Amino acid sequence: MYSKEQASQLRQAFWTAFGQYMGPIPSAEGLKINWINYKTGVKHIYFRMQAETKSAGISIDIAHPDLELQELFFEQFLTYKNILHATLAENWEWQLHTTDEYGKTISRIYKEISSVSIYQQSDWSQLISFFKPRIIALDEFWSDVKYAFGVSV
Repeated sequence: MYSKEQASQLRQAFWTAFGQYMGPIPSAEGLKINWINYKTGVKHIYFRMQAETKSAGISIDIAHPDLELQELFFEQFLTYKNILHATLAENWEWQLHTTDEYGKTISRIYKEISSVSIYQQSDWSQLISFFKPRIIALDEFWSDVKYAFGVSV
């Protein structure tokens, strides 16, 4: 068991290491990118990576406070579902109107793995191997479809 401070330091160390590992990799458009704090350019749409004690996940979170608009964004993603899954080379889970860890209603498209821990350095290579191809594929997908979601140049 780790103290709160030790746990925080391990999380920070993992994300720093991941950021350094991903740093040299350009975006699909050839630009420098902050992979950990990915900016979609659309308010209320986020690409998130999270790693916990027993699992890790990567997701597209649609967090619009207006649930009808949130549903419209979700439906818009559904029109690109085949492209997304082809780009990722796998199928993801789709949840309309679920609750996030803060009790807020969001819609989420995600992939998770279990039996890994951010607090075990021996799992870090597995976590990096999980996150890296998926965040790169999400970026590739987003570079193709983002203008349909209102991203301006």
